[in-house]
Amino acid sequence: MGKRGPSTGKAKHAKSIAKPAWTTKLPPWEQRGLTRAERVCRFLEVLPITAGKLAGQRLKLRPWQREMIEAIYATDDDGNRVVRTAVISMGRKNGKTQLAAGLALCHLIGPEAEQRGQVLSAASDREQAAIIFRELEAYIFSIPEFSSRCNIRAFHKEIDDAVTGSTYRALSSDARKAHGLSPSFIVYDELAQSKNRELFDNLVTGTGARAEPLTVVISTQSSDPHHVLSELIDYGTKVQDGSLPPDPTFHLSLFMTPEDADPWDEGNWYASNPALGDFRSLEQLRRDAEQAKRIPAREATFRALYLNQRVDADQRFISSVDWDACNGPVDLDTLRGRPCYGGLDLSATTDLTALVLYFPEDNGAVLAWHWIPGDGLDEREDKDRVPYRAWVKQGLIETTPGRVIHKGFIAARLADVASRFDVRGIAYDRWGMPELQRILGDEGISLPLEPWGQGYKDMGPAVDALETAVLSQGIRHGGNPVLRWQASNAVVTMDPAGSRKLAKDRAVQRIDGIVALAMALGLASRAPAPVEYDFSGGILLL
Repeated sequence: MGKRGPSTGKAKHAKSIAKPAWTTKLPPWEQRGLTRAERVCRFLEVLPITAGKLAGQRLKLRPWQREMIEAIYATDDDGNRVVRTAVISMGRKNGKTQLAAGLALCHLIGPEAEQRGQVLSAASDREQAAIIFRELEAYIFSIPEFSSRCNIRAFHKEIDDAVTGSTYRALSSDARKAHGLSPSFIVYDELAQSKNRELFDNLVTGTGARAEPLTVVISTQSSDPHHVLSELIDYGTKVQDGSLPPDPTFHLSLFMTPEDADPWDEGNWYASNPALGDFRSLEQLRRDAEQAKRIPAREATFRALYLNQRVDADQRFISSVDWDACNGPVDLDTLRGRPCYGGLDLSATTDLTALVLYFPEDNGAVLAWHWIPGDGLDEREDKDRVPYRAWVKQGLIETTPGRVIHKGFIAARLADVASRFDVRGIAYDRWGMPELQRILGDEGISLPLEPWGQGYKDMGPAVDALETAVLSQGIRHGGNPVLRWQASNAVVTMDPAGSRKLAKDRAVQRIDGIVALAMALGLASRAPAPVEYDFSGGILLL
């Protein structure tokens, strides 16, 4: 049963319920001479703060908030709003929920409302979806002019406006609920927490029937560079820096502390926390920083959630900053005939298989090949949330026919590699090798294969070699996106003696290419140092 009007139970507890929201004949946003953005700002500043020490006071937009609203609600010469998608990304506790709820209410019953509009808030789970609904509910119950026209169905998290016929719904991760909807306004809260892009895509594609639809995403960043939020932020960044043509329909407000900045310098915190020292507590952030400094496992969380950096909140073996610093060019032609060491990580029948070559005498150049079964590629892309099909088209991944990896293709590639490069050795995981070795024997392909254990004894030195190479920028991977994705997934475990190994069972997703690279570096580190000849004095130096 719906709740209507100020006499309902929750409304009795609202601090400002007895006070009119405005004393003028017209609501503040209906005054003459206002721009569209100014009307939105006037509406938001009617809303009360409903919780915390400032409860009962009206919202007061800060200059940085006004700047975002002016950009999002800018109009063309005909008064039509231009922006269709807006992304706002900042650290936590900077008032994003209140702003998101205020904008949703503005499109439901405020100056942006349209007849029979559909206002939707979306989130990755039911609890997150309920947050904006509860904020909307509190706003409405606090203002008699609003509560008299709204019917709230709390159980279903829905609100109806009797004046415009518009509706509001809170949606969680079930993308099927988005089919058949025609949203006029969407606010997606913490898109970074979404496990896939299906709900987002279904909602956005449903806006086509509206004259001026608007989608607003408010979220901290995702650690996954292939997440839909990362794609949106990267797109907006490239538009802003001129790498892509201007797009007036897209707006990005990104508040982020640079990843190469000192995370413990308070001066760097303001870049990701525009409300810091205002309604975002500086003292609380200091306490969180002190804990993160003392407890290493919390550093990544601090950087991800409070500095809004694209790092994983779990501990990872290689940071994206260090990996990207090794993004030197790799010229295949100059590597022909050059000495190299390889690592081969065979997959289970349906997973990713990787071969990686490391060229120690060529500034650590790295070449990588990956294989995946051709059948079921769409399902695998949805599951892993990476663009397998695009990578196949780009030649970064090779497919083999059927639903399992065909080792004959791997054997053919190994023969090709041996013919083009001076392969000094290829370290391999013993698992799955007998079949491949049989194929190599049948085809008469001879390779310097070296078995490589996956325990701490063999992988410990390999992991150390990889870490040293990355931190010293001793490798050049050419920005290979498949390796970058796997590097962001890699985690290590440690034995009591301090030796480490890459842990596939604890990795978020695939790390086969990083395992292969570690084995290649480990094998290279075992090789004797090259003999140098100095003929100036007729002395042979070893």
